[in-house]
Amino acid sequence: MNRVRHNRVKLLLLIGLFALPVAASYLAYYVWQPTARKNYGELVKQVDVRLSGAGLGGGNFDAASLKGKWVMVYVGGGECAKPCRELLYFMRQTRMAQGKEMARIERLWLLTDEAVPAPELRAYHDGLHYLKPRLPPARQFAGSETGAYLYMIDPLGHLMMRWPQNPDPSRMIRDIRLLLKASQIG
Repeated sequence: MNRVRHNRVKLLLLIGLFALPVAASYLAYYVWQPTARKNYGELVKQVDVRLSGAGLGGGNFDAASLKGKWVMVYVGGGECAKPCRELLYFMRQTRMAQGKEMARIERLWLLTDEAVPAPELRAYHDGLHYLKPRLPPARQFAGSETGAYLYMIDPLGHLMMRWPQNPDPSRMIRDIRLLLKASQIG
């Protein structure tokens, strides 16, 4: 009888050995959920961005022409005050900080009024795309009515992340670097 009991204990230990990782995974997934995250920017509910309108030259411009690239977006009026200039500067610098990967990123300024950005500002931000949308972009870009965020559109044309008005550029650079590294498209 002692041998039977000994074999049962061995069997139970063997079953426990294989059940332990499964039980630990359920415990980790449903009970212990870490609050720390890697990204600095706020992930937003994915919205399919469909914007078209006029470019600065007056011709038609469709944001779909930027599909296949990561697109950093600023939403604001053409009278670009100091906060606007800082955000545009952060957009330019975080893109340039990506080195050889910067070609995968485009920059877009959605103009929310009829004001035209100053020529010296346009010259300073060479390569920045301008779009005066036919419809107000506020529905797609939550919080854009305050001009408080920078946004990121993925290569498939979905709005997926936003950064605050006074972002930490080094943390933005890290976010973008992680996105580009993880992305197989764009």
